[in-house]
Amino acid sequence: MSVIESPAGKQPTATYDSAFMKACRREPVPHTPVWFMRQAGRSLPEYRKVREGIPMLESCMRPELVTEITLQPVRRHGVDAAIYFSDIVVPLKAIGIDLDIKPGVGPVVEQPIRTRADLARLRDLTPEDVGYVTEAIGLLTRELGPTPLIGFAGAPFTLASYLVEGGPSRTYENAKAMMYGDPELWADLLDRLADITAAFLKVQIEAGASAVQLFDSWVGALAPADYRRSVMPASSKVFRAVEGYGVPRIHFGVGTGELLKLMGEAGADVVGVDWRVPLDEAVRRVGPGKALQGNLDPTVLFASTEAVETKTREVLDAAAGLEGHVFNLGHGVMPSTDPDALTRLVEYVHTHTVG
Repeated sequence: MSVIESPAGKQPTATYDSAFMKACRREPVPHTPVWFMRQAGRSLPEYRKVREGIPMLESCMRPELVTEITLQPVRRHGVDAAIYFSDIVVPLKAIGIDLDIKPGVGPVVEQPIRTRADLARLRDLTPEDVGYVTEAIGLLTRELGPTPLIGFAGAPFTLASYLVEGGPSRTYENAKAMMYGDPELWADLLDRLADITAAFLKVQIEAGASAVQLFDSWVGALAPADYRRSVMPASSKVFRAVEGYGVPRIHFGVGTGELLKLMGEAGADVVGVDWRVPLDEAVRRVGPGKALQGNLDPTVLFASTEAVETKTREVLDAAAGLEGHVFNLGHGVMPSTDPDALTRLVEYVHTHTVG
């Protein structure tokens, strides 16, 4: 397979010219590309089998297991991109933060970050801290062939919310209290997390990832003015740090309808949209010069095939005028989703958007 020279190094021509990569660059595509957030995960019986008895964080540190899990949805569904199997707290664990992912709960931090002295626990991330990531991506890029691999990381706000709260939260009272009550400490915390996040993404890109996505899962809890003042600088720092690699940068958050314009301004090439805002309205909010990703409601997949196709057609119709569109769900695949429904959805999008 021939290769091209890119800022990220040598990439197979077929990968660079894939439908997913072209859509991210807002170029004409042979069909609308499809991938799903959390496509490599609990909805697949083969995933549950290989993960049996292995804690989540440990599974993220086994290169051969990561490779197998990442490949599973590509084999089963025929998606246009793979998403690297990991967790957003992996870089925090790698620098020594005492945390664990508890089943049914999520990430739990033993000693939350609450004071300036606590910042000292957030040291720089080095490639040596996550050597298993480099190894796994090397294995993956050889196996994936022309299928692009998306690297990912948690955005500074979402990482901060876990660190300050000590675990998942619905109200983010401790994180917001720091943001409003000690804005200098908050800014320093997010700035440090931006450096860690950028370093984690650089490792993935340099190992062979063709694109990266920044997940800001909980940023929808903020008002636009708070996002612009207290979060956007850190997210922008992450995007600037990897800009020189020339890979597409995707930004996604949940409940971010009021933040879409600002998320685009933060520096992403592709703005992910959840299911609450139609894509034709989202493009108006984001403005020109950005591709969009999304945005079928994940719960639609529990309905009949006819209903799924109807709702999918609505998404595709809303995306008809976009410069670039990557089809995805408006959030991650739910664990109890029928895998066959995802396979049928990929085929439907591909066959109904042939250029």
